[in-house]
Amino acid sequence: MTHYSIGDLARLTGLSTRTVRFYSDAGLVPVAGRTSGGFRTYDVDGLARLKLVRTLRDLGVDLPTAHRVLASEVSVAEVARTHAEAIDAQLRTLRLRRAVLRVVARTGEVEMVHELARLSEEERQAILDDFFDEVFGGLDLDPGFRDRMRSVRVELPDDPTPEQLEAWIELANLVRDKDFRASIRRMSERHEEMRAGGADLSGPSAEQMETFQYAMTKAREALAAGVEPTSEEGRRIAEDVTARWSQAAGLPVGGELSRWLEEFGDPRAERYWALLAKINGWPPVPDTTAERRWLAEAGR
Repeated sequence: MTHYSIGDLARLTGLSTRTVRFYSDAGLVPVAGRTSGGFRTYDVDGLARLKLVRTLRDLGVDLPTAHRVLASEVSVAEVARTHAEAIDAQLRTLRLRRAVLRVVARTGEVEMVHELARLSEEERQAILDDFFDEVFGGLDLDPGFRDRMRSVRVELPDDPTPEQLEAWIELANLVRDKDFRASIRRMSERHEEMRAGGADLSGPSAEQMETFQYAMTKAREALAAGVEPTSEEGRRIAEDVTARWSQAAGLPVGGELSRWLEEFGDPRAERYWALLAKINGWPPVPDTTAERRWLAEAGR
């Protein structure tokens, strides 16, 4: 039978003699015998046990758990599964912490960023629910429109990118902004008024969506060509777009149409959807702030 000294075990496992002696004293590696001089010796089984303990410790398994593995109280597979899950949780925490630090590095905010990043999925959704309670509460809105708006959830990943985390922080601040809430409340009240008058407000029609795309395209082309909104060409474009909007909205050109465009034209509403798309990993929503601004000035 092969016998190993503590020095042999240290050489064969890459551990220090002090560590081997510590594991032996802890009962993880049983002594097989003693030399004539009284020094400990170990057999092949002891070497195998020591190699297993070394591997488990390298993987972050604590000594009590390693002891249970060697005593056959728990299998290596069970320990590996448990520790893999624990490492997954630690990685999620570290990724989130990294994202928070990168956002803080860009914004200089600490407490607010950290607090919003730590919220659970339910707590994040509660912020949106509170927003809709205020801007929709007590109004007779189209059920399909109302339910569709309220059904959208904030799905921030467990390990968000800094861009996703930054988008969530901006969204949370946006829906808690009093001025934005007041603006959306006015839109909702106008929605109720128009619905009472028989308007179909279940959602934008295909014609309205097509008209919106047409308007943004014309404004984008004008911006790219350097057309001033107050120029003759700018006014012609505005008149063309206004005529199309009038037909799509079912309103006459004039004060009523202008009011409709103003009340439903808050660019922050578009920003809301752009932020949600970034947070939830949806296709990006284009930013049409410049196009809207150009059309508004040309329309004056």
